[in-house]
Amino acid sequence: MRLTQSEEDYLKAIYSAVREKGYAKVKDIANQLKVSPPSVSGMLVKLNSNGLVNYEKYAAITLTKKGEIIGKTIKTRHETIKNFLQIILIPEEIAYKSACEIEHRLDPKTIGQLTKFVEFVKLAPIHPKWLEHFRDFSETGKYDCKIQKD
Repeated sequence: MRLTQSEEDYLKAIYSAVREKGYAKVKDIANQLKVSPPSVSGMLVKLNSNGLVNYEKYAAITLTKKGEIIGKTIKTRHETIKNFLQIILIPEEIAYKSACEIEHRLDPKTIGQLTKFVEFVKLAPIHPKWLEHFRDFSETGKYDCKIQKD
């Protein structure tokens, strides 16, 4: 099933709300996506008919098993991209916004390698020297090839 960017955004928002409190409400989704409640209701009808959410007017919204898998995948993809951008010294707020744009456009193989890279960096020593060197390079534009190898 090929989803639109908007459908993915809704599933990610619903997934986040459900993970936080067990369900979502129209106003939760509207606030998170900065859209009107009628827009949310319209999308929920569509996602419900596609078997991705359990939605009845005025009731708590949950994800179907299929919707949960897709929502988790989208959320993970977003977090991976955001974390990667922060590793390369993009400020958190900008990294979040950029990840929202990028997450819909990358090939799954690219996401897979970014995920491996982010995990690798997170498992590295607390202050890997190459990250310190990158920070220096980012600030000065100069590469110091005399730096000791660790």
